[in-house]
Amino acid sequence: MTAKSRAPRAWRAVEHRWQSWPPAVRQTSRIMILVALLALGTLIVYVTGGTRYAYPYLMLIPVLLAGAWYTWRGSLLVALMAGLLMAAMPLTVASGEAQATLNWVIRLCLYLAIGAFAGVLFERLRQSHLNLERAARTDPRAGLPNEIALEADLSRWLKAPPRLDGRSTGVILVRIEDISEIVEALGADACDDLVLAIDRRLARLGPNLLGCYRVSGAELALLLWPVGLDELNRIAARVVELGEDNLVALGVPLRAQLVLGSALHKSPDDTPGSLVREARIAMLAATEKQRSYCHFQPAFARRGVQNVKLIAQVRRSLAKGEFELHYQPKLRLADGEVTGYEGLIRWRDAQGNLIPPGMFMPKVENTTLIAPVTRFVATEACRFAMRQEKRVSINFSVRNLMDDALLEELGEHVRQSGMEPSRLEVEITESALVHDLFAAKRALERIRSCGIRVSIDDFGTGFSSFEYLRHLPLTGLKVDRAFVEGLEHDRRARKLMACLIDVGHALDLEVTAEGVETQEQHRLLQEMGCDQVQGFLYAKALPAEEVLAWQRERERSSLGSSHSASADSRHK
Repeated sequence: MTAKSRAPRAWRAVEHRWQSWPPAVRQTSRIMILVALLALGTLIVYVTGGTRYAYPYLMLIPVLLAGAWYTWRGSLLVALMAGLLMAAMPLTVASGEAQATLNWVIRLCLYLAIGAFAGVLFERLRQSHLNLERAARTDPRAGLPNEIALEADLSRWLKAPPRLDGRSTGVILVRIEDISEIVEALGADACDDLVLAIDRRLARLGPNLLGCYRVSGAELALLLWPVGLDELNRIAARVVELGEDNLVALGVPLRAQLVLGSALHKSPDDTPGSLVREARIAMLAATEKQRSYCHFQPAFARRGVQNVKLIAQVRRSLAKGEFELHYQPKLRLADGEVTGYEGLIRWRDAQGNLIPPGMFMPKVENTTLIAPVTRFVATEACRFAMRQEKRVSINFSVRNLMDDALLEELGEHVRQSGMEPSRLEVEITESALVHDLFAAKRALERIRSCGIRVSIDDFGTGFSSFEYLRHLPLTGLKVDRAFVEGLEHDRRARKLMACLIDVGHALDLEVTAEGVETQEQHRLLQEMGCDQVQGFLYAKALPAEEVLAWQRERERSSLGSSHSASADSRHK
């Protein structure tokens, strides 16, 4: 570090330490410094022989300093005091010769003129600095305090002495979830107007609210003091209710979907950044849990760090070949024959342990990593399909459907492999269709144009509208395991399952029931006319070699059973 770079840093450190002093101490120190400089200047003039020489101009130092600290009022007062002190000083100390009246009057006027000019100049500089600082602390579009102002105010309140009742400083972060739709429909000005409308409503929260800050285009932060956890939760509930009311932006009544996260100052080590970060983590947790509000819990932060590390590991593990596909059989209920397999991704770590897909796939699906992961799944599924004659199905996410390059690669991969395209099936969850039904329809048509089959996965638990089934180019639907679990004991569950199967058949779709675990469920589904089943009753998802061995063993058992049946019929 050079001397030039060290100097400003040292000066900023001194200034920061000076600003940390109490205002009364700073004020007293300034007055003492000015008095000391006036006394020192007077002493120097006297010691050097009087006002005949140039030393009286040293008295301008406290005049200029007073202008910097107190603007023109302070500089004029100190200039007057300096002029009177010099007026009382003899022209020559040794001879005791007094000054001419004109001499000290001119000097006094010069002091006052310089003091007035310096004071006005410093006042203009101070006002300019205040304007810049105010602009830096204000959102330029909505006029609300911004994140810089929040950090400064929060820093001040975190230094407040702890209260005897245990209440402290709290932060609530408020995000407008549907802001993109509002901007798309009405423009950015509507977003600013909506933020101001929410700010006006938030003013009703009471005396605990110290300020409302706009920390991003779609986020507001509330600074509260003094509050406890119960009060914080009650205030958050009121904020959520405010979003339910009609808010007017650009003359259009709107309903804002608000998501909140809060944090409470508890540790002496808390900083403005850490408290806002905790509130944001809680807000993201609320979004993930599909709630309107969450208060920060340490587990949220640990999970966030784990997610970041996990996503970083996924990319490395793909390159190292640590992912593999396991296959769960699908059986035709009419004769028990294996009709296909569902390819399910598995992650085997360096120690050889399998990481369940529920631990990483939900996170991967929300990142761009879903594209290379899906490419890997599609490649492995096609290879497996070429090894045997059964159909193989793979899962697609929302991002996959909207990835034109991935859809093109999928069709090209099937063509290059030489396999029959209908032996590959893509399963889409209903939630992927809700995201953008028109775009999803277009993507599914591209997949079907390649000859690849398309099925709806987890049917009945997502969008659950039969209308969209008429317009999508589907070949099958898979009824969610939630409808299979209660078949043996719940008559209404059986009626509902029969209804779902009839809907699929009415649209000429192949109906598969997943999650079959008991023989009674198998029997009931068979009676209802379900086409296919899969579940632990038959086999769990197995590696390729193991599932092929399972298939050969099942075929041998089935062949042996048929031979025994034929022999018995001949003996009869």
